[in-house]
Amino acid sequence: MNIYIHACWITLLLALNAMPALAELVGSDAHVDDLTVNSTLTLQDVFEKTVVRNPNQAALKARADIVQSKNILASALLPQAPAVVVGHQNDSFASNRGEREWQADLELPIWMPNQRNHRYKVADATLANVNASAESLKLTVAGMLREALWEVAYNDNYTLLTDSQLNLAKGLQLDIEKRFQAGELAKSDVYLAQQEVLKAEKQKLRANAELMHARYRYQLLTGLHEIPKEYEEQQSHITDYSHSPIWLEAISKVSLAETELSLAEVESRENPQILLNMRRIQGGFDFTHNDSMGIKIRIPFGSDVRTAPIKAMAASEVGNAMSQRETIRMQLEQSMHEAEHNLTVSRAELDLAKQQYYIAKQSLSLTQKAFQLGETDVVNLLRVQAQSFESERAYSSRQIQLKWDIARYNQAVGVLP
Repeated sequence: MNIYIHACWITLLLALNAMPALAELVGSDAHVDDLTVNSTLTLQDVFEKTVVRNPNQAALKARADIVQSKNILASALLPQAPAVVVGHQNDSFASNRGEREWQADLELPIWMPNQRNHRYKVADATLANVNASAESLKLTVAGMLREALWEVAYNDNYTLLTDSQLNLAKGLQLDIEKRFQAGELAKSDVYLAQQEVLKAEKQKLRANAELMHARYRYQLLTGLHEIPKEYEEQQSHITDYSHSPIWLEAISKVSLAETELSLAEVESRENPQILLNMRRIQGGFDFTHNDSMGIKIRIPFGSDVRTAPIKAMAASEVGNAMSQRETIRMQLEQSMHEAEHNLTVSRAELDLAKQQYYIAKQSLSLTQKAFQLGETDVVNLLRVQAQSFESERAYSSRQIQLKWDIARYNQAVGVLP
């Protein structure tokens, strides 16, 4: 028993010795990510700056160049590049009678029926897909921004609560120490109060750390060291995801793949060619040249050796696009269900948390009066004080969580900030 009491005294002494170091660490500015609240900065301003900053903009610009190249391909005079063939033949290594022949051929591929029209359709579908991807990227960035903003709000609120809790614990410690000096309370009550201060400082330290992490994530995402004063959103009246840019992008991918399949069915055959030639012939033992011109038409036959792989590849892209569309559909339906359910739950929890907060507040007030009158002890006061802090934290957190869930609902239905 004596050993146990001795161990308890050592633990208390170590805790008391750690208080100055912990307080110094809490107040340290070794790692501070500051965010200035700007009342003129709007959520839309931050959103637009964040979209421009997103690294995927480079990929979108590259895809825009692809659209331009497909338009050039569709509006070209010929479906493929022409070719020139130059040849010469003589009998120097054979009969050597002075026979000479020069020939130049110009190969001109010609358009197949509807080939140009299908190429224009592919170019238009590619442009539509790029535009849909740009809107989808905006919504993706909006989701990241919403999460970053409300993480800052959530952790900032918790930090303020821990500050209030620490001040309350310090005030209680001073009061208990004075009453101990007056002989009204025992030394053990002083130790309990000191432990409560240490606990509050630890919570404040952790809350500050999480707040710094949340601020840094916001700064990294937006490139700003300012945050809007107001960024609460109103719940959208849209009730489904049919107009969500993410869903529209998935549909455009299927449309593009089907358009490319139609083009592949046309271009799986080689283009016919017109061959224009000029020929100069010099006969044997005759120095007179004979010049002539000719024309040929080359019509290739279709073959599964060429057509099957091209059609199969295009059909595979259609299948992949459809699979991605259905995967996205299930993800969006899940997001919609969770967003609606979370809003319902958050509203119900907020009402309950509000009632608990007011009850705990009244209970703390009565317990503090009872403690001053000596009708209750420190242990009971600390217990009621902890319950009051938890109820206040739950109430304020539910208020923020409801606003956060509204932002997530808007994200699920595809509404931009």
